[in-house]
Amino acid sequence: MSQSTGPAVPADPSEPPGAPAPAVEAIAAGYAFTGPALDLGALLWDGKCLPERQIRIPLAMLNRHGLVAGATGTGKTKTLQLIAEQLSANGVPVFLADIKGDVSGISAPGAANERTAARAGEVAQEWEATAYPAEFYSLGGIGPGIPVRASVTAFGPVLMSKVLQLNPTQEQSLGLIFHYADSKGLELIDLKDLRAVVAFLVSDEGRPELKGIGGLSTVTAGVILRALTAFEQQGAAEFFGEPEFDTGELLRTAADGRGVVSVLELPAVQDKPQLFSTFLMWLLADLYGGLPEVGDLEQPKLVFFFDEAHLLFNGASKAFLQSITQTVRLIRSKGIGVFFVTQTPKDVPADVLAQLGNRVQHALRAFTPDDAKALRATVKTFPNSPYDLEETLTGLGTGEAVVTVLSEKGAPTPVAATRLRAPQSLMGPVDAEALDRAVTSSPLYARYAEPVDRESAYEKITAEQAAAEAAAEAAAAAAEAEKQAKDAARAARSAPKPEPSLAEQVVGSGLFRSLARSIGTQLGREISRSVFGTARRRR
Repeated sequence: MSQSTGPAVPADPSEPPGAPAPAVEAIAAGYAFTGPALDLGALLWDGKCLPERQIRIPLAMLNRHGLVAGATGTGKTKTLQLIAEQLSANGVPVFLADIKGDVSGISAPGAANERTAARAGEVAQEWEATAYPAEFYSLGGIGPGIPVRASVTAFGPVLMSKVLQLNPTQEQSLGLIFHYADSKGLELIDLKDLRAVVAFLVSDEGRPELKGIGGLSTVTAGVILRALTAFEQQGAAEFFGEPEFDTGELLRTAADGRGVVSVLELPAVQDKPQLFSTFLMWLLADLYGGLPEVGDLEQPKLVFFFDEAHLLFNGASKAFLQSITQTVRLIRSKGIGVFFVTQTPKDVPADVLAQLGNRVQHALRAFTPDDAKALRATVKTFPNSPYDLEETLTGLGTGEAVVTVLSEKGAPTPVAATRLRAPQSLMGPVDAEALDRAVTSSPLYARYAEPVDRESAYEKITAEQAAAEAAAEAAAAAAEAEKQAKDAARAARSAPKPEPSLAEQVVGSGLFRSLARSIGTQLGREISRSVFGTARRRR
């Protein structure tokens, strides 16, 4: 360890050689908790690791949220793994987003080697290879894992606007569409349901439906429909649907009392950040909506690690940021802790950052002016410290971090440069075959594996349109039949009279009329009988 972790001021010269500096004792005293706590590592001071000075975090303070930050390659993922292991061991369920695919190793025992043994010796850790109970999930079955799906209605217009990258005006229109669907009992389960409702509301039949509450312009509808098409091309159609995932599954413990570590496998969608980051926010919001108020607990119900957090906030609308801030602020009282994982604290909006009481800051780099600016901004977010934090943060090695947490009384602890412990599970991914076995053997697999497509908005609108089209076709056919009947009658009236038959010609001739006039005479009667062939009456 370099001298960068040394104090900004020299130790008291009156102290005897080898005695700990007063600052060391003050820092160590700040982490001497009486209740259950997680062990993070050993204090670093003046370039030395002090294994007898342990840096810890109270278990009861894990629901006060936190931040794990640092440059790429500094050990953030291993820090997640270390904290998750100890939470599980204490009976606290954990949720981890595995973006790179290397957290699945938490389900397998770690591999003992010289580096692990050396680290354990440096920080006074009793290292033992240990596997932890884990469930593996995937977004709608994209990649390995139990499929996690949500309905479009549950996702809501604010999150949907974020993932579709809509502007504020378009977001308001989408909210109007959701409101209409709710009021009409049109369930928005998958993306084709949402598409059907949007298309209906700009059709001749549907346009009057929204006239009283603002309407939906054809241009805005076109933007939303194009955004939905692009979203579907990212594979999002697989995520929206049923059976809808019950976020209560994340609160389970194993038979031995340890908390289940729920690992969301995201390597297959890591190139679709809008999808998975917004999905993670849905998980958090759904947990918030479904849990009762519990106040302060001895240990949290669940700790949620939000990896690559900067992706969540990029291009976020004001409404979306307000939603995140409110959720983070209030979910603590539901017993849920949230840790955001990103590169620098400036990636997280100030209103959200203010809610994060626990900090594990890995090394930062200052290769460019922007890096230097970010470093200075990060230093300002820490309490006053005897460390030269600008120098310390740029000199930390892999697996080292600057730590400050909330004490059992809720006050910030002194800033402590720390050499972190090594995870006891496998630091890397399990093989694909083992992962598949873990997924298919889970009791949740049968519950969520097969998608279900029941009647919803798309089917209802399609059926109504089909009925309307059938009625229109029937009306058109009746009108055509009536027209043809009228045409036939008109043609009959204007057609030339047919030539009379021979009998008609005879009856109508002058000779016949002359004979008819003489019908009363005897001669006439004789002639008449001769013509019509009637026999003479006998006397």
